[in-house]
Amino acid sequence: MANMERKIIRIDADRCDGCGLCAQACHEGAIAMVDGKAKLVREDHCDGLGDCLPACPTGAITFEVRQAPAYDPAAVARTQAAQAIPASCACPGSQARTLSQSVAPCAMPASAPAASCLAQWPVQIKLAPLRAPYFDGAHLLIAADCTAYAYGAFHRDFMAGRVTLIGCPKLDEGDYRDKLTQLLLANDIRSVTVVRMEVPCCGGIQRAVQQAVAGSEKAIPLQVVVLSADGRILQGR
Repeated sequence: MANMERKIIRIDADRCDGCGLCAQACHEGAIAMVDGKAKLVREDHCDGLGDCLPACPTGAITFEVRQAPAYDPAAVARTQAAQAIPASCACPGSQARTLSQSVAPCAMPASAPAASCLAQWPVQIKLAPLRAPYFDGAHLLIAADCTAYAYGAFHRDFMAGRVTLIGCPKLDEGDYRDKLTQLLLANDIRSVTVVRMEVPCCGGIQRAVQQAVAGSEKAIPLQVVVLSADGRILQGR
């Protein structure tokens, strides 16, 4: 299809936080998550109407006028038909995927168990107290609960030396923001590390922590690490 000058979206990769909301808002399938970032993968699927713009929390999406393939509604219809899945599986984070793993690190003998680096209990955000001695002066790890299963050395590389809290923004009721804001206000937290998966729904835990740090009005260093479903670090570290 020949190019033409028309209005089309532009995604600023530096401002994209990988939340995936724009990909969910784009019903034409023009946007996809690639290595933890939103990317315009099908220019001929972008109708230039910008349903994705208000969904973006960081302002990473804007309009521009440039040479691009014409919008192709027939191609969009074919893509939508090919990607159709049952409503119960509509969340990108719940789609079935087969992962290829190296056998060696995933088949350690029972005679040589790895040491646990868990520093406290409970670990679930909803169950954690607002005040506890282990929070004073702590480096806090807030992780989506799938991350420890995807990343084989999770204890060693992320939990060691940190107090760990876990949650799933899709399955847990309510928002973590208020609880985490109160926790940060009540304790001397030295730093916060967020570890999340690449799937869009996992962006909820990142946003909650970012809002909690801002709400605490404390200068707490914050790092975000994004993992792929096969255990690669896509962002951070």
